[in-house]
Amino acid sequence: MPITPGTLIVVGGPTASGKTHVAASIAKHYGTEVISADSRQFYRAMRIGTARPSEDDLLGVEHHFLGHLELEQTWSAGEFARAAEPLMQELLATKGTAVLTGGSGLYIDALCNGLDPLPLGDPKVRTELQERLERDGLHALTEQLKTLDHAHWAAMDRKNPHRVIRALEVCLVSGEPFSAQRKSSGSRADLQIVRLAIDLPRAELYQRINSRVDRMFADGFIDEARSLLPYRDLNALRTLGYNELFAHFDGVMDLPTTVALIKQHTRNYAKRQLTWLRRDPSWAWAAPEIPAMIRTLDARH
Repeated sequence: MPITPGTLIVVGGPTASGKTHVAASIAKHYGTEVISADSRQFYRAMRIGTARPSEDDLLGVEHHFLGHLELEQTWSAGEFARAAEPLMQELLATKGTAVLTGGSGLYIDALCNGLDPLPLGDPKVRTELQERLERDGLHALTEQLKTLDHAHWAAMDRKNPHRVIRALEVCLVSGEPFSAQRKSSGSRADLQIVRLAIDLPRAELYQRINSRVDRMFADGFIDEARSLLPYRDLNALRTLGYNELFAHFDGVMDLPTTVALIKQHTRNYAKRQLTWLRRDPSWAWAAPEIPAMIRTLDARH
């Protein structure tokens, strides 16, 4: 049975699991386009360090929100969802379906669950929180969030500094708990949503991660990061890979240690992504074999 017209197909999976190839292949099969929800790949200058796909990787399929921001720009999950919403509606109306993919769970949730009326970010507050993170560590921020919003503190991923900072920012800017302003509890009722997650053995996933990091360095990651050193304090560059290389440039550790640490931190990030995916039973898990995935998608409608 072919997939129902008006369906949003969401392709999820941990980093390096092959989401780009799967999403592009599915979009090509159904004659539609891909909306990227990978917040690291939004930035034009961060091509190598975020493993942004090449034109060949995209299989000739139109992809949106790849490399469209400058480093000085910031985009929250809400801002992404506001920009992606009209595009998604147009694709559903004209092509029958759309594909959403990326490793940024908060951004996927923002589009799939609908937007809460959260206040816009305050760059000054965010910068102050980033500075406190570097000076005092993540635990100090989570303890403040515990005081301001115990409910959200108890439910969230407290190891994710971006989410901790965003929740604190909302509390401080609005004067109200973050949790009191979150009302969306599940998928929006105006969409047909099918979630497909890539299932790989842990050993294979870790090998893919290690190999991808090696390719990034072979492709010139060191030169790219060095060229971005003047911008290292911008929020966009406070991220995996660049953080470790900047520390290497500062003489904190040698290059082999830096490479090993990037691989380790990427594996840790993949674990957090898997935890986010598995919290929601609506995801259908499948090996990254395109014919089997198409059958899985068609069988769900």
